[in-house]
Amino acid sequence: METILIIEDHKDVSAMLLECLVEAGYRAEISATGTDGIKKLREHSFDLVLLDLMLPYKSGDQVLRELRTFSDIPVIVISAKDMVGTKIDLLKLGADDYITKPFDLGEVEARVLSNLRRRSSLRKKEQTLRYKDLMLSKDAKSVFLGERDLEFTAKEYAILELLMEHPNKVYTKANLYETVWEDDYLGDDNAVKTHMSNLRSKLKRANPEGQYIETVWGIGYRLFKV
Repeated sequence: METILIIEDHKDVSAMLLECLVEAGYRAEISATGTDGIKKLREHSFDLVLLDLMLPYKSGDQVLRELRTFSDIPVIVISAKDMVGTKIDLLKLGADDYITKPFDLGEVEARVLSNLRRRSSLRKKEQTLRYKDLMLSKDAKSVFLGERDLEFTAKEYAILELLMEHPNKVYTKANLYETVWEDDYLGDDNAVKTHMSNLRSKLKRANPEGQYIETVWGIGYRLFKV
């Protein structure tokens, strides 16, 4: 089930969008400020964002600009601003679609479906992930370091695949657990720490000089920046 984040400060509008998306079969959450929205996007995985422009503390265009430094998930801007120049600027900034207020809920649902389908289609084409001398085949569920075929457990593989899909994103332990284990994170990070340690050890044994996964202290993990 796809998860959508609604970043909208108007309670009636956000409640209406939430109800529409849930009825359409999506999981949805609401953030009422730009700062809370970007915090959730950094700490949790979402499949699409519905983004208002006029937000408290951090505007929608600021949220979009910051989001594009670590994620390429689809963003649909929903705004009362109907000027062509505004739409062009936001599309250049990284928005994937634009809906003008007042909007029809049927159109919102259709645009969400269209963007998620496009995203899914692109992902299906990206079956091979590469990072430094690592190559991960999503079809074969295999990982090669140079010419060497590495063996990982299912969870280790899933963690590595997630990091390689979003090489600039920092994943918290909670984010990794909820995504890989597909369960609620209750504060016990032993499972994540153990699998991360084993994953790193296997990569280190395969290439003692290589650096692949770094700890961002106080936040989580990401791939070393190339």
